[in-house]
Formats: sequence, structure tokens, C-alpha cells
Amino acid sequence: MPDDMQGMSMVPLLRGNPVTWRKEHYYHYYEYPGVHSVRRHYGISTSRYKLIHFYYDIDEWELYDLEKDPHELKNIYNDSSYAAVRTMLHYKMDSIMERYGDSEELARRFLPSAKQE
Repeated sequence: MPDDMQGMSMVPLLRGNPVTWRKEHYYHYYEYPGVHSVRRHYGISTSRYKLIHFYYDIDEWELYDLEKDPHELKNIYNDSSYAAVRTMLHYKMDSIMERYGDSEELARRFLPSAKQE
């Protein structure tokens, strides 16, 4: 695998061998406007929760309980009953971003000015 790629081989999984798989998924959309027409954001999802941060021309956090709200209709980021979940997801997301060498600041270096949007 090239040094500049992230992840692990899926070959053992495809061969039916047990694999220790990740418990969360990190992603980063930084191309806007683009084909998908989604604002710049990054996030982390687990089997139950999804934490998202929209940035650059907006600064908005979203948190969803995918078990109770599978269609992501109710943002619970500011709901105090989810404070521990929010803290845990922030920690996991920061750790993954550091491991992958990703950051909001790094992405901003390559973005056009907000006036061009």
C-alpha cells in the first residue's frame, strides 16, 4: 500500500477471515461547490451516532442519534443529555484527524476565498 494512503486491506474480510474492523468512520468533504453540492464539512460516525462540523463559510456543529433518528432530522448537538456522547465523539474525531494528518486549518489553505462562492 502506498505511504500516502490510509486504511487497511479488505482482502482478509473478502476471504471470510475475521477482521478487527474500525468502530468509527471519519470523512471530510472539502470540494464545494461540486457535483454533490454539499457544504464543506468533516465528521465521524459510529454505529449509533454522527458528529458533523460545517466550516469555512459557516461554523455549525450537528449531532445525530442514528438509532432514534435514522434520517438525521433532529440536531441534538446542544442537548445536555448527550454531553458525554458529544465529548467522546469530539475526542475520537480529533484523534483520527491527527492520525491521518488532517485538519480544518490544513483544508483552509487550499480553499478559494468565500467571495468566489
